[in-house]
Amino acid sequence: MTASPELHPHARALLSDHYAAVDADLPALLDLLFARSAGEDWHKAGTFKHHLLGVYRTLALWNQPREVRLLGLFHSVYGNEYVDLTLFDRERERSALRACLGDEAEEWVSLFCAMPRTRFVQAVLAGQGAGPQGMRLEAADGQVFTLTPRQVAAFIVVSAADIGEQWHSWQDEIFAGYPQQQRRELRPHWAASIWPGPLKPPANILSMLSRLLAPLSAMPADTGIPVPPAFDACRATLGPRDEAAASALYWQVITRMHPLTEMDSARHMLEAAVAHNPWVGEPRLLLAQLALTAGDFEAAEAHAAAGLAALQAWGTAWDKRIEWAGWMAWARIELQNARARRWPENLGGLNGLGLVE
Repeated sequence: MTASPELHPHARALLSDHYAAVDADLPALLDLLFARSAGEDWHKAGTFKHHLLGVYRTLALWNQPREVRLLGLFHSVYGNEYVDLTLFDRERERSALRACLGDEAEEWVSLFCAMPRTRFVQAVLAGQGAGPQGMRLEAADGQVFTLTPRQVAAFIVVSAADIGEQWHSWQDEIFAGYPQQQRRELRPHWAASIWPGPLKPPANILSMLSRLLAPLSAMPADTGIPVPPAFDACRATLGPRDEAAASALYWQVITRMHPLTEMDSARHMLEAAVAHNPWVGEPRLLLAQLALTAGDFEAAEAHAAAGLAALQAWGTAWDKRIEWAGWMAWARIELQNARARRWPENLGGLNGLGLVE
């Protein structure tokens, strides 16, 4: 079966879990990693295994070099300030992990786990680290971390992939204001703490990620770290009001909370969502389905193609009620049917969809 021109070269391998097609050494590295119970450990949108594979997938779709992809895959294995997920002992197992990952990748994993990551994000947002001198970070205990420009670029990319993969409305609430979050006691906020919550798309994190990624488009070219495709290759930023409005409009339609007495009202709300936030795919895929239902196949093709491109520009779902692979399959079904000028005429026919040709 030939590759679709709309698909990233790694997309089909990632969708089929054919990791050796991305990196011949990856299956052995996954065996090493997942032997440490990553598939049993809880993480915000699933298991730690699910999270690590998702971060790796995003970095592969962002065309990152091998050491950056491996940093993403092993980014928390020595533990870090955010999570209690130490899979490897930093004192006893660094040499063994270095032999598997390579010197640079293991050094980056160790540094990324040890450094104050919240302060790193704060520093980037404050305009630090974009020049040839790199960045100097001081931890709360006084320890100083000096990052090269290449490390700054790589850590921005991995931080964005890490945050984007896991974030949904539950983290909007319990980590409100990140990276300037304040301590809030659990008992008075017990309702916000109930996991996983409604699993709404995030309403206030992509605007921060757009600003976190923005310096990459102006950093020295010799870092060797490709600029991700998200936010128009990191040239655009998303305002917090636009992000919140898009999330609310989409949620009103997808959950049918707004009275949907006619198709036009849903279409108008989704078009407004896209206008507010053109960087996510799911609202476009809803528009594609409405256009297919109405028999407007040209509009359906345009919306489905844009939705598919947005899904691959992130490598993770915005609406995390359905995993990324499921949204990818739906986008391709819509695109396939739009080009064939066909769509089921009854509700039962939707149940029979499934084959991507």
